[in-house]
Formats: sequence, C-alpha cells, structure tokens
Amino acid sequence: MKNILYLFLFFTQVFFAQNSFESANELYKNGKYEEAVTAYNAILSTKLQSAELYYNLGNCYYKLNKVAPAIYNYEKALVLKPNDTQTLNNLRFAQKRTVDEIKVIPKVGFAKLLRDFTATYNYNTWGYISVGLAVLFLLGFIGYYFSQQSTIKRVFFFTMFIVIILLIISVLAAIFEMDQFKNDRPAIVFAEMVDVKKEPQNASKTVVVLHEGAKLYVEETVNNWKRVELTDGTVGWIEKSAIREVK
Repeated sequence: MKNILYLFLFFTQVFFAQNSFESANELYKNGKYEEAVTAYNAILSTKLQSAELYYNLGNCYYKLNKVAPAIYNYEKALVLKPNDTQTLNNLRFAQKRTVDEIKVIPKVGFAKLLRDFTATYNYNTWGYISVGLAVLFLLGFIGYYFSQQSTIKRVFFFTMFIVIILLIISVLAAIFEMDQFKNDRPAIVFAEMVDVKKEPQNASKTVVVLHEGAKLYVEETVNNWKRVELTDGTVGWIEKSAIREVK
C-alpha cells in the first residue's frame, strides 16, 4: 500500500512539475522574466531538475543582465547534458559580460586526447554502453558455443574478441569520467567583487581580485574559506560566501 502511495505522489509531483514548467516557459516567451525565474526556481525547490530547466533559467537571468546566475545555471545544465551546443553558445555570450579575462591553460598531449575521448559521454552513458556490450558479448558466446560449423565459430570468436576490447575501454572510460565528476568542483563567483587571498584569512596578501561571474575550481574547505584554482593555474583562498559551487 505504501509503495502505491509513493508512486502516486511521485507521478503527481511530476505532473504538476511539467505543468509548472510549461507555465514558466509561457512567462519567458511573454517577456516576464522575473516571474519566470520564480516559477523555475519553484520547480527546483521540489528537487526536480533537468538540463532544459537550468538552460531556460539561465536565459532568464541573461535577459535580466544577471551575469553570475546566468553562467551558474548554464554550467548546471552542462553537468546534466555535457557538450550541448545551445547551452555552450549561450554560456559564451554570458561570459563576455564578465569583467575578468582569465586565460584557460589547455591540456596537451595524451592527457588531452584521453579527456576529449572520455568526455564524449558522461559516466552514466558509458555505463549503459558497457551493459550493451556485455549483452552483445554474451550473445556472441552463445552463438560460438552452439555453432556447429568451424567458420561460423571463428566469426563469433572474432566478434567476441572485438566486443571484449570495446567493453574494457567503455568500463575504463566510465570509471575515469566518474572520477573526474567527483573531483571536478567548478564554482561561480556571485560577489560583485572579491579578493582571492594567499592564506585563509582576511589579513593575508591578495593574490588576485575577481568579479561576478568568474569561474574557478574548489580544492578544499577550511572553516569559512575555500582553496580554489583558476583556469589559468592561479591558486588562492576565497570566502565561501562569495561563490556558489555548480555541483
């Protein structure tokens, strides 16, 4: 009985969230961006989320010229739907409104090739691919085991050999992407202006001054401070109230 009640509540929540999402979209189309933001955030408060929701919310903030929230929500959308062309394009437009011009140190060599390959899909997708390949391997084994002709057996054996290699690659890619997802902690500066300090204290020397919308990566937390690294390799400490982590 409890399971039925939980299912009923779940589908009811999804139904109302869908209606709310469509209503929020109408508000956006009519140029009522503030009201649309409220509607989208109301959906998020129910713990339901999607790449489309964050994307639309980012568009609302962009229209309202709120740089940090726009970039933050585009980044949230990319966590759920990596490499989405529309989101990436809008993110670039939003980043042009930021004050700071922080260089991005590109990866080179084998590390870049590996990252580019595994980043093609998120770890969940790689997991699904692995399951599919495992099933294909099992079917190949069944075909090999029950085949009577040596030629057909060789075909199945060769197919199994190829599939097992692809399976190992997909499993390793899933593990690598999961590790990257856990350790990668991007954050967006929400303060209008904030100092990045050499040490986790206000009296420490300022390493760099950041402005709203700047992107950085969190490495560790000590009390009210977070040790961060910028995309150009600069490392320092920032007050945690000045930033908001994407994941």
